[in-house]
Amino acid sequence: MQIKEIMKTDVKIADPNSSVQEAAEEMSKCRIGCLVVVKKERMVGIITERDILTRLVAKDLSASKTKTKDIMTTKVVMIEPERDISDAAEIMTKRKIKKLPVISNDRLVGIVTLVDICAVQPEMIKKAASLMMLPKKKVIAG
Repeated sequence: MQIKEIMKTDVKIADPNSSVQEAAEEMSKCRIGCLVVVKKERMVGIITERDILTRLVAKDLSASKTKTKDIMTTKVVMIEPERDISDAAEIMTKRKIKKLPVISNDRLVGIVTLVDICAVQPEMIKKAASLMMLPKKKVIAG
């Protein structure tokens, strides 16, 4: 099965100069875990829940004053729509990511997530489990 058969084509985007607060509000409203950051119709990055957590919250920065471009991931791993979903699962497992923008002719055409893959190929859940397992760390109690 190819990526184009399961990808979402209604990709939610953010402007690199928008505030992280605006991005987080959009993610919350749409109940999604990332926004693709686009400038002049070109993908320049992706902002994920993890980016917000590790690059904003953990550093005690202001969400209303920090720009999306200041915390987004710029080295985005992508995939083509004709690739097999097992390729996407392999990439996600190796790179420890859960979302892949889909690019065709240097244009954003969709996004595929780990959940999308597991929904159509339940046998991929074992691979996905390695991404969902949290390392055992010291628990901080309040």
